[in-house]
Amino acid sequence: MSRYFTEEHEWVEVDGEVATVGITEYAQSQLGDIVFVEVPEEGRALSKGDDAAVVESVKAASDVYTPASGTVLEGNPALEANPALVNEDPEGEGWFFRLTLSDSSELDGLMDADKYAAFVAKL
Repeated sequence: MSRYFTEEHEWVEVDGEVATVGITEYAQSQLGDIVFVEVPEEGRALSKGDDAAVVESVKAASDVYTPASGTVLEGNPALEANPALVNEDPEGEGWFFRLTLSDSSELDGLMDADKYAAFVAKL
């Protein structure tokens, strides 16, 4: 599996043609306590950069963008009952959605973990 990061602080983990998307540890720390998450519906077609999900915290509401084009396989059902899971494990069990990639070459411009760490260090 390969993991990539965006400048908007999403992560995407790719396993074959399936990508799992969430927000980074940095993003959740900036948002504070997360109180609501809206994930995309199964079967929704997304293009790279589309608003795919919404995350609301005590501080703000933010969009989560899809880092690559594809069709949503599932939203994380655990987030409806427990949105704080994003705070507890943002880069693991707090994932937002999974999609089947339609063009994996769109991942080429994303950052790896080292580049993302350097990017965040400059903020």
